[in-house]
Order: sequence, then structure tokens, then C-alpha cells
Amino acid sequence: MVIGIIAMVAWLLPILGLPAAISGIVVSIQGLKAYPNTKAVVGLILCIIGLVLTIINAVAGVLMAMNGVGPFGR
Repeated sequence: MVIGIIAMVAWLLPILGLPAAISGIVVSIQGLKAYPNTKAVVGLILCIIGLVLTIINAVAGVLMAMNGVGPFGR
């Protein structure tokens, strides 16, 4: 669950959010297999949400860079 909370903050920087979310998903799945409890499920859900937000942020950043929008734009 802790990695899920970190992933919910780290998605703002995709280079940090992607490894945090993926590692959190892996750890949560291992936790569910070993001892299924609510914390593992909550951690898995938070990491999946963090992964989706990270991907959306990364795609938006690439599109903005390609169109010259943002701090480094025209």
C-alpha cells in the first residue's frame, strides 16, 4: 500500500511514476498470492491508477513537446 501511495504522487514525473507503479503492482500481486488482505488490494488499485495517470501524463508531455507548447515552445 505504501508504494501505491508513492505512485499516486510520483505520476507527476513519469520517469519516477512508471517504476513506482510497476514495482507496486508486482509487489501487490505477490502479496495477494501469499496472504490476501485488504491492504494488498488497495495497494494494487492505487498502483494501477498511478500507472494510468503516469501514462496519460507522459503522452500529454510528448504531444505538447511535439507541438511546441509549454515552457520550451515557440
